[in-house]
Amino acid sequence: MITEAAKPSELKRANSTPLYVQLKNIIREKISTGEWEPNDVIPSENELSQIYGISRMTARSVITQLVTEGLLYRVPGKGTFVSEPKIEMSSLSYSGIRNQLENKGYKVETKLLDVTKVKCDDFLAKKLGITPGAEVFKINRVRSANGTPISYHKSFVPAELCRDLDQYDLANEQLCKILSDQCSLTPGKVTETLESYLADGPKAEILGVKPKFPLILLQDLISTSSGVIFEYTRVYFRGDKITLKIELNTQ
Repeated sequence: MITEAAKPSELKRANSTPLYVQLKNIIREKISTGEWEPNDVIPSENELSQIYGISRMTARSVITQLVTEGLLYRVPGKGTFVSEPKIEMSSLSYSGIRNQLENKGYKVETKLLDVTKVKCDDFLAKKLGITPGAEVFKINRVRSANGTPISYHKSFVPAELCRDLDQYDLANEQLCKILSDQCSLTPGKVTETLESYLADGPKAEILGVKPKFPLILLQDLISTSSGVIFEYTRVYFRGDKITLKIELNTQ
């Protein structure tokens, strides 16, 4: 809880570091040390400008940047609050999203939006190494942690490799486990690409954010040890909820 008695850190005006950067660092430190806890309301723009002797425009700019980064969030009519810590996750090639979240103690829910059999276009055909027009299963799911949507998954699997895929429990069972146990499709190689993405209308609605909200797009292309590509998945993570950690062993 933020108290009025807490003595603010001072901005060093003789320092070459810009004042707005100093203020950002002060706020970051208050959050990281626990002085400002998740869901605490922080001082308003007017209060910050008075406390630190800066313009309201500078205070607003700093808050806006930290909101964009996910450290703070705004509630219209109520103020600006400290966000819950981001969930740190590793590459999906090492452990699935559900396993990682459950191992961290989160209550995980997967909602199956739909599973349909469609004819693939040229883009999907090239990704999956199959003929354009061949049938693929399209699986759309949204995953939540402690009741908050954090990721939207679009997966494509060639129908000829797992003909009864739509008959399995895709909401409560991990797709990778179903493909392995029921269709003998075990990953031998995983190719991942990572990029930033601004949410369009449908994805924003699914994830409970505004259009153009910053997302992290992770694309997985998975094949067997013999080179048969059996899954292409696009995962859209909320940028304010997830941090992806990638470790490389150089030994």
